[in-house]
Amino acid sequence: MKTNHRFAIPLAAAIVALTASLPARAVDVEAAQALAKKSNCMKCHSVSAKKEGPPFKETAAKYKGKADAEQKLITHLTTSPKIKVDGVEEEHGDLKTKDEAEVRNVVQWILSQ
Repeated sequence: MKTNHRFAIPLAAAIVALTASLPARAVDVEAAQALAKKSNCMKCHSVSAKKEGPPFKETAAKYKGKADAEQKLITHLTTSPKIKVDGVEEEHGDLKTKDEAEVRNVVQWILSQ
């Protein structure tokens, strides 16, 4: 069986163009904020003010334009990594959900700041 390669590149380009033109799933801001509050994120973080942790605007700026930003934040918010606060190492809390869509929504909300 012969593969017709002359269609492969145009087909791939069409798929990329179609995917890029699809609207991104909108962030459910209320749900993201509610889960962040339930998970005690707002104890150490805020959208724009510095607390014990960086503001979400700073986090969004740090990851802006980075292809792996979403995955890095998902990992950070679901694995309870060790972090340093005022020179003391402690465990970062995780989101109080196992629902991947809810986690992704919070991450997208943070990155949209």
